[in-house]
Amino acid sequence: MRHSTTWAKRKMLFYLFLFIVLCLFSLVSVHLAPHDAELVDLLAAKRSPDAEYPMGTDGLGRCILSRILAGAYSSIFASLLIVALSMLIGCAAGMISGYAGGITDEILMRVVDVFLAFPGIVLSIAVAGMLGPGLKNGIFALAATGWTQYARLTRSYVLSIRQENYVKAAILNGQSSVSILLRHVFPNAIRPVVVTGTLHLSSAMLSISGLSFLGLGASTAEWGSMLSEGRSLMQQCPWVVLYPALAIFLVTILFNLLGDSVRDALDPEMK
Repeated sequence: MRHSTTWAKRKMLFYLFLFIVLCLFSLVSVHLAPHDAELVDLLAAKRSPDAEYPMGTDGLGRCILSRILAGAYSSIFASLLIVALSMLIGCAAGMISGYAGGITDEILMRVVDVFLAFPGIVLSIAVAGMLGPGLKNGIFALAATGWTQYARLTRSYVLSIRQENYVKAAILNGQSSVSILLRHVFPNAIRPVVVTGTLHLSSAMLSISGLSFLGLGASTAEWGSMLSEGRSLMQQCPWVVLYPALAIFLVTILFNLLGDSVRDALDPEMK
């Protein structure tokens, strides 16, 4: 059992290292691009991969490799921001709901039920459609509809933690509700939320790419928007969609492996 726990932690650290390297790379990747990602050169349009353009060019003559490198930052950090905002909103709502109880809990949970009554991606498309296209609006739409699962998860743990003796002792000692939540409840409820958040990184990546593919996300070099722009050339110039799709696939696989390793290492039920 101890050996399996040690192996799980080592695996988590390995994938966490790869994740950090990926994030750092995305910060500087735009400076590594061999060409201007937005430079239009109709004379070089639809060129197949060669020495000058290793991944070819799109219908406007823009370098595919340069656009993938330029879009790495927005695609990866948009996924991180979606999960972070969803966790922040969901944790706050879940902690208040679970600790306060009564009418507050009833109202917040009914709001959660309303959000969960609709498929998440459909609701995100509706919100993004009302806000208009743009990466910021896409992130907001996905975070505004993705917080509910974190709220329910946090609430369930808070309801359990609230009955612990150390919480009751803190109440008897006259500590404020805010102090109890921050010092006793939050540290004990955050672990499963973090595990869930890492597991949802891959779905966040696919969701923001999906919104961009539909024209509701980023309008600049973003992997989903590259797929949308290149779909009409898919048969004539398959590399236009192949490489952005491959980038999404590889990053999604890494996010999945990271999420699984974090779950194996941190989830108490897996120990």
